[in-house]
Amino acid sequence: MLPVKKTSKCRTRTRRSHHRLKGVNYSVCPKCDQAKLPHAACANCGYVNPKTTLKISKKEEEKK
Repeated sequence: MLPVKKTSKCRTRTRRSHHRLKGVNYSVCPKCDQAKLPHAACANCGYVNPKTTLKISKKEEEKK
């Protein structure tokens, strides 16, 4: 079946309004002040909480 009337741009865009990308909320690491995801270990220093710190090995850059 074909639609009886044309769907307006406003109605189409209103329907799709929740399809947008959502921003990522970052928090600040209390030890090194780098941005990190909340409830996750810091990628820079490995800090999780006062009792736990993960050891992170950093990759060495290849000499060119």
